[in-house]
Amino acid sequence: MLRRYVSLATLKAFALAAAALTGLLSLLELVEQLASVGQGRYRLADAFVYVLLTAPGRFLQVTPMAMLLGALLALGALARNSELVAMLGLGISARRIVGSVLLPIVPIVVLLLALAEFVIPPAQRYAQDDRAAALDAASSASGDNSLWAQNNRQYLNIQRFRNDRTPVGIDIYRFAPDGRLISIVHADHATIRPDGEWLLADVSRKINTAADLTTEHLATLSWHAFVTPREMQVLTLPLTSIPPTALYRQVHSLEARNEGASHYEHQLWERICLPVTLAAMVMIASAFMFGAGRTQSTGRSLLFGAGFGIVFSLGQLIFSRLGVLLDLDAAVTALTPALLTIWLSLYLFRTASR
Repeated sequence: MLRRYVSLATLKAFALAAAALTGLLSLLELVEQLASVGQGRYRLADAFVYVLLTAPGRFLQVTPMAMLLGALLALGALARNSELVAMLGLGISARRIVGSVLLPIVPIVVLLLALAEFVIPPAQRYAQDDRAAALDAASSASGDNSLWAQNNRQYLNIQRFRNDRTPVGIDIYRFAPDGRLISIVHADHATIRPDGEWLLADVSRKINTAADLTTEHLATLSWHAFVTPREMQVLTLPLTSIPPTALYRQVHSLEARNEGASHYEHQLWERICLPVTLAAMVMIASAFMFGAGRTQSTGRSLLFGAGFGIVFSLGQLIFSRLGVLLDLDAAVTALTPALLTIWLSLYLFRTASR
């Protein structure tokens, strides 16, 4: 009964914090989208639809901070109503209370995995396509989803995608083993066939030989792309919107081709370590509330939560970037901020019990 009461209070507080943070970030995104209103067919209603469709991704982004604030709010309410003191007086250990606060992590993680796999990717893709279709009528609309891909000594650059996912503004660079540029192929657009072949249209091909540089223009050119249709779906999404299973396949595909997969691998491990991250947020909130935070006001507790959450997010970002730059183990860099937080919370618990 006690476990259910504390867990339900934590879950309600988490939902409140997550809704507030998601709403705040969505408002900021709406302000950013207002700058595009009036271009082409992009209207205020389109901006609202875009913000609404991308809201699940922001919910996933704010979950650690929301978990921290939710635990602080729930434990703070118990402390202000003297329920926390009563529980401890009845012989209920702090460990058992913290365990009850940790329980909501299970349904939260299940919800997040479902959102990350089945909701966020199609919603993000539809939002991008709808926005691109509305902006396509604007003379300056060139899209903001340019991408690069590499395979051995070939590099592919796509400037943008039409709303029907047709790649537009294609450049293919080929290099020799000694690093010398062999050829550059530019195409206005391409039709992707079911077998993976690309039919490039309005092609300009430059071939660099030892003697000279030759240029030829072709109406069409067939190209055996090293990027599969499934990989194209992954590459056109922001890194944070790629589903976990697609991240796993992309990492193994790139590793099989001896290509760098650091960005995808670190993003995958951040998803895998999410339960540990949420547990760390609950632990540090509990350590604060069972220590000095028990007598603090709600405002001060939230200020502590916001401050620590910002520091933790910066730490995650720094470790992730360092991991990519220094080619560190992705699991270690993803786990380190959470493990350091758990260690700090255990230290605070030990200090408070003296």
